[in-house]
Formats: sequence, C-alpha cells, structure tokens
Amino acid sequence: MPARPTHSEADGNQPANSTLSPLQVPKASDVLATDLRERILSGDFAMGSTLPTERDMVTQTGMSRTTVREALRILEVQGLVSIRTGRAGGAFIQQPGSSSVSDSVDLVIRGRQIKMADLLETREAIEPQCAALAARHRTEEDLTTLDDLNEKIAKAAQSSLDDFLQVNVDWHTAVADASHNELLSGLMRALQKAIYHGTDNEGFVSEEVRTTTVRAHNAVTRAIREGDDDAAVRRMTRHVHSYAEAILAVEERKEVDIDE
Repeated sequence: MPARPTHSEADGNQPANSTLSPLQVPKASDVLATDLRERILSGDFAMGSTLPTERDMVTQTGMSRTTVREALRILEVQGLVSIRTGRAGGAFIQQPGSSSVSDSVDLVIRGRQIKMADLLETREAIEPQCAALAARHRTEEDLTTLDDLNEKIAKAAQSSLDDFLQVNVDWHTAVADASHNELLSGLMRALQKAIYHGTDNEGFVSEEVRTTTVRAHNAVTRAIREGDDDAAVRRMTRHVHSYAEAILAVEERKEVDIDE
C-alpha cells in the first residue's frame, strides 16, 4: 500500500497566507506609572503620604532608576504626585484638581488637532448647564468675581484684542467655577484655552461682537444672581450659539479665500 501523503505534500507545500504584525510593546515607565496610578486611585497610598523612594522602587520593581524617574514624571504631569527635592523630599500623593482635568483635555485637543466646529459644539452642550448650576450654587464671592469681570470686559471692549479675549475667557471660566463642579470647571478651562487661540483674529472680534458679548455676559450674570436657572440656560445658550456662528462664518471665509 502506498504511503499516505503528508499534510505538506497534500497542499503542495504552500506557505501560509497570514502574516504577523508588529507588536506594540509599552515602555517600562508607562507600565510602572499605570500600576502606581491605579494603586493611588484605589487608595493603597493615602493622600499626603509618599511613594517609596527611588532606590526602594528600583529594588522592589527590578526596573532602572531612569525608568522609575520617568514614571514619577508621568504621575507628576497627571497631578497625582508632587515631587519635592531635599532631605525631606519625595513623591507626595496629592488629589488631582480641576487643573489636572484641564491639562488632560488640553493635551487631547492639541494632540488630535480637534476641529473648531467640534470645540464649539462641545461648548454649546456644556456652558448652558454650567450657567444653570451657577444659578443654583453661586456664592457671594462668585457673584463678586462675575461683576468684576463684567466691568473689565466692558473696558476691554475698547482695548486690545488680547485684553478682550483674556477677560472673555476668564468670565466663562468663572461661570463654570460658580457651578462648583470640578469636572465642568476643568473641561471649560481646556475648551476656553483652545477657543481663545482659535478666535485670536481681528476679523472675527469686531466692535459689534464685543458689544454683543458685553451685553450677553451681563444678562447671564443677572440670571445667575437671581437664581433663575431656566433664564441662565436660555441666555447662555443664545450667547454661545451666536458666538459659535460668528466664529464658523469667519472659518468658512478663510477656507474660501484659500480655495480661491
């Protein structure tokens, strides 16, 4: 009886069609930073306490001193530790605040080059709710801050573009702060920073836009002072929508000019 052909003989020794893809191996410092971050957030390390020293982490993890230092820098950027030098120094555990949220969102916006239209849509979704919460939770200190900024923006309307844009950003951020919601405050700081740079344009921020902005800010502030969350939502919605339409109109004119 003839021998049965082997599998390779039966298929004509054809090579497999599938190929391997390059593997994305994470950096050791990212792995260590992720492990430490999860342990911090889960409460393994109490707020205000310190992580093990660099030398101890090198010994315990088997990683190099350079890797440990890179991991600590990642945690510092994320706002989870504060690194102090000296004999009483170390990596101190801290609670991330709204600035950490802002920095993280800002990295996403800048790193992925988020479109202005997307930023404005996000703003329209968030800011009216910030105004509503501000109407419910604002303090006298919040109202004083808003009043001061209303006076400043009225003066800035006759001043330089930079002054006007900065006070405008400060006012919108103050409304978010008056909501007393740290997530919203952090998101608004990141959004306003991106929109500030996107509207740094004399062609957009005309005298009419400045005058309308001053009037809108005063109207929203009145609703917040009166605790009227419905009016605060309506007025902020109208304000940010009108502002968005003006920005997009300028963006469209830019694209037409480029095409021509």
